[in-house]
Amino acid sequence: MKLIKVGFLMDDIKNIKPEKDSSLAMMLEAQSRAWDCYTFDTNDMFIADNQVFANVSKTKVYQDKKKWFKKENSKVISLDKFDVIFMRKDPPFNMNYIYTTYLLEQAENNGVLVVNKPSSLRDANEKLFAINFPNCIPKSLVSTNKEQIKEFIKKQKIAIVKPLDGMGGKDIFKLEYNDDKTDDIINYLTKNGKNQIITQQFLTDIKKGDKRILLIDGNPIDYALARIPSKNNFKGNLAAGATGIGKPLSKRDYWLCEQIAPTLKAKKLIFVGIDVIGDYITEINVTSPTCIRELDKIFNLNIAGKLLDVIAHKLANKIHN
Repeated sequence: MKLIKVGFLMDDIKNIKPEKDSSLAMMLEAQSRAWDCYTFDTNDMFIADNQVFANVSKTKVYQDKKKWFKKENSKVISLDKFDVIFMRKDPPFNMNYIYTTYLLEQAENNGVLVVNKPSSLRDANEKLFAINFPNCIPKSLVSTNKEQIKEFIKKQKIAIVKPLDGMGGKDIFKLEYNDDKTDDIINYLTKNGKNQIITQQFLTDIKKGDKRILLIDGNPIDYALARIPSKNNFKGNLAAGATGIGKPLSKRDYWLCEQIAPTLKAKKLIFVGIDVIGDYITEINVTSPTCIRELDKIFNLNIAGKLLDVIAHKLANKIHN
C-alpha cells in the first residue's frame, strides 16, 4: 500500500486556535490514516532549475489544546513529491496569494492533487464569485464610484459595504444613505475611488444568523453553523464576536447548494464554505473555509473524514488511470 504524503500550505501552526482550526482537523484525520503530514508557508516556496521546492517540516499533531503539534527540522523537497497539497492560507486575496497559486500550479502540472485547484482559486474571488449565480444572491453592486454606491444605498435604504479581499468581518460596514459617516467610509474602502468594493442589500435575517454551509465535491454537509451576531452588532462572523449555533439545512439551503454544485465540481473546488443569510448566498469561500470543528462537536460528525474519503478516492482513480 502506497504511503500518502500530504502537504499543508498554511499560516504558522503554532499560532492557530486548535479547538477551532479546520486545517488541524484535516491533519488529525490524515494522521489517523497513517498519511505523512508536512507543513510549510508561502515564504518557504521557491523555484530553482524550473522546479518548485519548499522548506517543509514533517509535522505530528495531537488532540491537545496546550500541545497540538510537533515539527521536525525543515528540509527542502520538490513539491511534486507530495500526493496532495491543501492550500489553507487565510485571505487577504492579494498578489502574494496569486503568485502562490502559480507555484502550486506547477506542482499540479506534475501530478499533485491541489485542494483547491490553483487556477480556480484565482477565478473564484470570495466576494465576487457568487455573482455568477444571480438567483441566489441579494441585490448587489460592485463599483469604485461613490455617487453610484450612495444611490444604491438610497434605493436599498440600508446596505452592507465591504472590500473584495477581506475576512473575519474586517472593514464591513452597515450604512444608511443619510449616515454622516457614509462618504468617509466609502472613500476609505475604495481608496478614494481607486478600489472596487461590493455593496449589498442589508438582509434583516442576519438576526437569525449568517449560516456557514460546507460542501465537499459539491455535496453539502447536512448541518450549518449559524453565526448569530452579538448584541448591538450586525456581523455574523465568529471573529467579530458572533455565537455559533448548529442548524440542519433547510430546503432553500439545499436548493442554493444545488445551483452552485455543478460549477464547483467543474472548477474542482473540492472544499468550499458558503455563507447564507436568510434565502441568499452572500459569499462563496474557497481559500480556507472553516467551521469543521464546531460542526463536528455539535453534531458528532467527522467532516474531515468525509473530505479525505473524497481525496483518497481521487488519488486512487489517478493511480489506476
